[in-house]
Amino acid sequence: MHGRTIWIIIVLMLLLDLYVFQVVKFLTHGYSPKLRLWIGIGYWSLSVGVVLLISVIPSLSQSKSSLILRNYLLAIVLGLFLAKLLASVFFLADDARRLIQWLVGKLFFDRSEGEVVAGDSVSRSVFLSWVGIIIGGGLFGTLLYGFRNKYNYQVKRITLAFPNLPPGFQGWKMIQVSDIHSGSFTNKAAVSHGVDMILRENADCILFTGDLVNDMSVEMDDYKDVFQRLNAPMGVYSTLGNHDYGDYAWWPSDQAKKENLERLKNIHADLGWRLLMNEHVILERGGSKIALLGVENWSAKARFPKHGRMDLAYPGTEPYPFKILMSHDPSHWDAEIRPKYPDVDLMLAGHTHGMQFGVEIPGFKWSPVEYVYKQWAGLYEEGKQKLYVNRGYGFIGYPGRVGILPEITVFEFVRS
Repeated sequence: MHGRTIWIIIVLMLLLDLYVFQVVKFLTHGYSPKLRLWIGIGYWSLSVGVVLLISVIPSLSQSKSSLILRNYLLAIVLGLFLAKLLASVFFLADDARRLIQWLVGKLFFDRSEGEVVAGDSVSRSVFLSWVGIIIGGGLFGTLLYGFRNKYNYQVKRITLAFPNLPPGFQGWKMIQVSDIHSGSFTNKAAVSHGVDMILRENADCILFTGDLVNDMSVEMDDYKDVFQRLNAPMGVYSTLGNHDYGDYAWWPSDQAKKENLERLKNIHADLGWRLLMNEHVILERGGSKIALLGVENWSAKARFPKHGRMDLAYPGTEPYPFKILMSHDPSHWDAEIRPKYPDVDLMLAGHTHGMQFGVEIPGFKWSPVEYVYKQWAGLYEEGKQKLYVNRGYGFIGYPGRVGILPEITVFEFVRS
């Protein structure tokens, strides 16, 4: 962050703090002077502490430990800001209510009636203020609690029925993993436990749909031995995501960036994974064959790259009755796959992480990411085609998960 940006953020935070503190003073007006003093000291100590954090974050080094610390600090700062902002919605609603009530009282009621309204206004103000404090505090507490969920892997079991599934693939068991983001990991034992969960499923095939690292291939060095354990009778296949190209890191030269990508490709090979770069392979089981296609990252969103080449991956797959595509970004499905490749039966994607924040209960799911991505988590169907968006194995940015937990997807294929 640039110096000017930092000062703008600090000013906005302090203005928000001043507004929220007026509510704190209102709610504590009946407390003893000493207690109110200590509440004020605590409130402003926390606010000043946040300002200091904001000023310190840009000066942290670019080492992995510093970047991880920065992510935690940013999450705390952003969490406090969002909590106060959400609480302020209720405070503003109460201010607007009291303003309207005062105007109505001035225009239509005499003084005695106005006094009755004022008394009622105080009780309602207390109620709305406490609602704002509780909801804002609840949001901040939820974000802190989410730190412990980042390795809480969930196995999602999905049965997919297709009328054109070749007979030999009846009962085929395939696992999808996506968005490992090894540069964010700090607990190797927890990551390894997730790999154990995958291996216990004894799947026929494992597919990885991109974002092995955050930026740099060296982020995988400490985790190669963990993911080398992934294996399946029909192989492990992978593709690239937007983070794998190193677009979000500083490089001393274009050549250094290219070398990083080449090293990352070699890491896929070292892991024993078959990296599909705008190409396809044929899978055979029980005397039947299907086509598995894998493309580089292709996004309909302007800020993400379009390296994917279906015009290279698709030719040669026409004779096969069933096709699966690995493409990291789910926006690829509506933008190109559905209109141009209607015989791609299933596309597997990741990328969104479900924003690592949301609500999922039976029959209902929501995340802020749905306002950017139409398909953001789970299974989607249009006509004969299906898309599955994996919620991600790892995490990036916010070092936690709230509501949208890390996912291992186990598919069973059946003929309908």
